Amino acid sequence: MELIRGLHNLKQLSGCVLTIGNFDGVHIGHQELLKKLVATSKKQGLPSLVVSFSITPETFFGRPKARISSFRDKHLFLQSLGVDKHLLIKFNKAFSEISATDFINKVLVEKIGVHHCFIGDDFRFGKGRKGDFSMLKKASLENKFTVEKIGSISIKGRRVSSSEIRKLLTNGDFKTAESFLGRPFSISGKVASGEQIGRTIGFPTANISIKRKLSPVLGVYSVLIAHMSKTYDGVCNVGKRPTLGGTKTLLEVFIFDFDEEIYGDYVTVVFKQKCRDEKKFSSFDELKKQIQKDVEKSRLFFQQQSG
Repeated sequence: MELIRGLHNLKQLSGCVLTIGNFDGVHIGHQELLKKLVATSKKQGLPSLVVSFSITPETFFGRPKARISSFRDKHLFLQSLGVDKHLLIKFNKAFSEISATDFINKVLVEKIGVHHCFIGDDFRFGKGRKGDFSMLKKASLENKFTVEKIGSISIKGRRVSSSEIRKLLTNGDFKTAESFLGRPFSISGKVASGEQIGRTIGFPTANISIKRKLSPVLGVYSVLIAHMSKTYDGVCNVGKRPTLGGTKTLLEVFIFDFDEEIYGDYVTVVFKQKCRDEKKFSSFDELKKQIQKDVEKSRLFFQQQSG
C-alpha cells in the first residue's frame, strides 16, 4: 500500500474509489466499509484510496480524544484489508477553512479525481461541518461521480463506533471491545530503555513507547505480550508512575518467566483484564508489595483462562 503524505504529494489520478475518515481502531464498522471500497475498486479497475488525517479535526479544534490505534497500526490494518493508497492530510488552519463546496470541487474532483465515494452515515466535511451526504449526492450528479452511504453496525443494540470503544476500554470491558473491534485490543510499540527502577525491586519491565498524550487505558492490567513468534503472560502499567513523580504517560510491562534483552524490538501488548487503577504509594516497599499482588492476580487469571 502506498502512503502519500499530503495532497501536494498526490499525483493526478485518472480516477479512484475513495473513502474519508479518521478510522481510529479500524473497527468492524470501518472494516465493512473498507471491504466494499476494495471490492468496488477492483470491479471498476481503479485504485482504492483512503483519506485520513495526521492531526485529527477534533485535536485541531482543541477536543483531542484518546487514540485506540497508533498511526503505524492503523496503516497496517488498512494494508491488510487490501487498500491500494493511503492519503494522509495534515488538518491545519488552511484546511479547516476550505468550504464544503470547494472541498468537493477542488479536492475530491480536481485534485483526487474521485470516481466513486463511500462515506459513513455520520460523515461531515468542509468549514463549519456544513457538508453532508445530500450535498455530496447533489455534487456527484453535476461532476459525474457516484456516492454511497454505508450505515452503521450495531451489536446487541449498541452502535459500533470509536467513541463507544473508548468508553469500553476505559471501563475495562475488553470482551465487548473485542467484539466491536473484531480483534482483541492491543498496543504495539518498540521496547525502549527506561530508568530500570523495576529491576531494583525485582520486577524488571519492558518500556514501550506509546507516543500518545491521551490513552484509552490507564491503570494496571493483565496482558499477553507477543514478541517474535511467541506469546507470554504478564502485567503492565499504563500511566505516569505517580510514586516516582512521573509526568509522561508510559506503558511498562513485566513479562512472566522471561529473561531476554529485547531493546529495540517491536512487541504487541494485548489487554485482557483490568487489575486496578494507578495510585501513588508512600514508599518503594509498599509499591513492591502491590506489584506482587498484581502479579499473583494476573497469574491466577491466566491459569483460569487456560484451565
